Amino acid sequence: MSLLRSLRVFLVARTGSYPVRSPGAGWVSSASVAPAKAHILCWAPSVCLGLQQGAPHEAAAENRLLLCKLQESSGDLWRGPQTDGVLLCGPGRRAMAEIWLHKEAQKEGWSKAAKLQGRKTKEGLIGLLQEGNTTVLVEVNCETDFVSRNLKFQLLVQQVALGTMMHCQTLKDQPSAYSKGFLNSSELSGLPAGPDREGSLKDQLALAIGKLGENMILKRAAWVKVPSGFYVGSYVHGAMQSPSLHKLVLGKYGALVICETSEQKTNLEDVGRRLGQHVVGMAPLSVGSLDDEPGGEAETKMLSQPYLLDPSITLGQYVQPQGVSVVDFVRFECGEGEEAAETE
Repeated sequence: MSLLRSLRVFLVARTGSYPVRSPGAGWVSSASVAPAKAHILCWAPSVCLGLQQGAPHEAAAENRLLLCKLQESSGDLWRGPQTDGVLLCGPGRRAMAEIWLHKEAQKEGWSKAAKLQGRKTKEGLIGLLQEGNTTVLVEVNCETDFVSRNLKFQLLVQQVALGTMMHCQTLKDQPSAYSKGFLNSSELSGLPAGPDREGSLKDQLALAIGKLGENMILKRAAWVKVPSGFYVGSYVHGAMQSPSLHKLVLGKYGALVICETSEQKTNLEDVGRRLGQHVVGMAPLSVGSLDDEPGGEAETKMLSQPYLLDPSITLGQYVQPQGVSVVDFVRFECGEGEEAAETE
């Protein structure tokens, strides 16, 4: 049942006797209600929203407009939790109504999360966000690829990336060296949701579960901050972007490659993207050294591996003339932990 129906909304467009729900009481006749409250919206307990008074048709039009504004601002919360109904009667209570809707939707989200707990979450998305000298990579999992393509799920990934970015920006910069860190599921869930959202990221997760009806997990995050003289190359496989996603890049695989360079080069972005492609495709386990012997397809040292885009040379042989030194990398593959656990 939708929230709109369960709230028992009655928008009155005429005078006369009509049923009204009184707080703490049952349904009563409008004859017992003061004239000043002749045109009201019956909705849910302890929340009141002022509606316009005046001629019947004018009042009805104003009330419908007010309802539309509340529905726009609260979005899917109208279709969320079930309630018993409330009386909207006092002036200036729209904000209270929105808060109430949000809390009820969150309750339903946590209830659904408890029921869905334990269901496999092998699908999802990797999110990449870069701002200034900070780059973050996050993974959020869901049950099906269908939900991962839903904008609501993608907005959750965005919120996780923004929350991780805010966390990084509170950390002290290292003046002469790069810094790298990881957040596990528990640490990620406890981060604040952001300046425009209340609560933590796990609260946003509950809302998303309530809306989309699938088990979801905030899997992990990695972040990198670099000083002058360093550069972070990045690549997301199957990348997709949306104007509503705040420069967030989404895909199934993601990589960050930390490079040191003595001078600012115009081709750094292209070199960084190619290095990221190599990390995604060849899945190295360590950087290695330029002095290492060239390896074959089974090689796990990054610089000794055959270069993904030109297997006739090693990655080290590609990097050397570019004027950069690879010092570290991060690679995320969506659902890789779940697959390993299932195999075991």
